[in-house]
Amino acid sequence: MPNIKSAKKRVRVTFAKTARNKSYSSALKTSIKKAKVFLDGESNGDNKVVLNAISAIDRAVSKGIIHKNNAARKKSNLARKLSKI
Repeated sequence: MPNIKSAKKRVRVTFAKTARNKSYSSALKTSIKKAKVFLDGESNGDNKVVLNAISAIDRAVSKGIIHKNNAARKKSNLARKLSKI
């Protein structure tokens, strides 16, 4: 454990940011998984699920959760699968 006041604060702040980022990351993975299930034809519905996943990817980039190139790759894969349907 840190002894210096500023180091103690950094531990608290890092813990809070880690928890927040984990929440965003988990929601992102869930939305991508739902989109992939829809695109594989395992569930019925409309392409709104895919659009929600793309929106979630964009939000994750703006919050710094994932890198922009990673987001571009994920969105490209979803769009390519959507166009095949």
